[in-house]
Amino acid sequence: MGNFEKFSGANQLLKMPYVLLTGIAMALIGIVIAKYEILAAAIFIVLPFVIYYFIKLFRNPSIGLTTTIILNFFVLGASRYIDAPFGLLIDGFLVLTIIALLFKSYSIYKPDYSLLKNDVMYFAVLWYLFLVLELLNPEVVSRSAWFFFMRGMGLYMLLTVFLALMVYNTPKHLEKFLFLWAILSFLGILKGIGQKVFGLDHWEQHWLSTEGFVTHFVFGKLRIFSFYSDAGQFGASQAHTGVVFLIIGLNTKKSLLKYFYLTVALLGFYGMSIAGTRGAMAVPLAGFFLYIILQKNFRLIIIGFVLLISIVIFFKFTTIGQGNDQIRRMRSAFDTEDNSLNVRLDNQKKLSKYLASRPFGGGVGNAGAKALRFAPNSFLANVPTDSWFVHVWAETGIVGLYFHFFIIFFILGKGSYIVMFKVKDKDLKIKLIALLSGYVGIIAASYGNEVISGLPTAFLVYPSIVFVFLYKHLEKQKNESKVNLLQT
Repeated sequence: MGNFEKFSGANQLLKMPYVLLTGIAMALIGIVIAKYEILAAAIFIVLPFVIYYFIKLFRNPSIGLTTTIILNFFVLGASRYIDAPFGLLIDGFLVLTIIALLFKSYSIYKPDYSLLKNDVMYFAVLWYLFLVLELLNPEVVSRSAWFFFMRGMGLYMLLTVFLALMVYNTPKHLEKFLFLWAILSFLGILKGIGQKVFGLDHWEQHWLSTEGFVTHFVFGKLRIFSFYSDAGQFGASQAHTGVVFLIIGLNTKKSLLKYFYLTVALLGFYGMSIAGTRGAMAVPLAGFFLYIILQKNFRLIIIGFVLLISIVIFFKFTTIGQGNDQIRRMRSAFDTEDNSLNVRLDNQKKLSKYLASRPFGGGVGNAGAKALRFAPNSFLANVPTDSWFVHVWAETGIVGLYFHFFIIFFILGKGSYIVMFKVKDKDLKIKLIALLSGYVGIIAASYGNEVISGLPTAFLVYPSIVFVFLYKHLEKQKNESKVNLLQT
């Protein structure tokens, strides 16, 4: 029999054993669908795509981190529509990506584990170990709370930094990360504009009536929250987007990408304004302040400082635009006599007295409103923390707060030195400056709200600082690509 007459490939299915197996499988599928109807049918329709996704993921683990970044924009908002722990999807995909990476370690194309010798990785590990040691804190009221709240406080940072170093470490990954961020933020502001123009849907209205009314209706006006967890996170995230993509957009040569990034940036600042969150104002003020310094351009520094001072004067010392709800709300951020600011300061005085004899705080998960679920009668659970740094202080004490500040200022200081004096590639330099400027903006905003640990901000900030500290690797790859291009 000739080669062309032999059974091969799909023709193997024509053999009797395969025909019987196919018939049995189809019969079983028919029985399951008949019993469970639409749900079973939906599962069988989706199953091939799920299998295909897993195959692709284990071949290319970066898909897992990409999926996590996408999901982290939507999971908390999705809980308004379906009462399910969607947040655990983030944990699941992070773990799944690590498993895929371990499998990759046994293939021909092995990951470069030497990239883990990185300052950001070291600090992520040390901070998480410190949080683990907090389990031994004698002041802890509920250790069960640790398992829920250490994720946002340190675990997400540890896993995201690890995976970003391993699977998001090329110039193409940087471009992909930025474009994905821009698209998702663009969808976020479109949803926010829809809420402002057309109002809330049934599920959003229910959430507002049961949970969000107190914080999301100010002076009779709705604070827009889009599909984010709340208006505070939406406003800060949109401001973060505005800073990063205005800097990149102004320095991008490709016209279509340039106009897209600039559009996303301007819409981001609009999103910040309709969110009505005063803390988000810190993002552009701190972000552009750092950007001006990192440029090392004396003329630009003078112009930038004049503009920043003008903005402060506009909000602090004038009443221009006071009839506009968004301007009036943002102006209150500069009012030292604001009632909410005074309440926060009073709460910090209470905490100061309590924590004076507790250098390691009250334990992870034991402070703020979220802790009421585990320790309803404890002191820390009944004093609002508001600020991210106050939250860290309350749970890890002055020792944890100083350690946390050391990590932040080390990353900021060394990151600034890197982009000012080390990075030679102009295109890469401006992207890293933008990411670092966005980072310092989020740090500043976290004084007023618990922004940096929330979704989606956490999964934008951590890869951002990884890219800054991977500058040598990124430049090397860009140079190799140019050499290969010239040789061809």
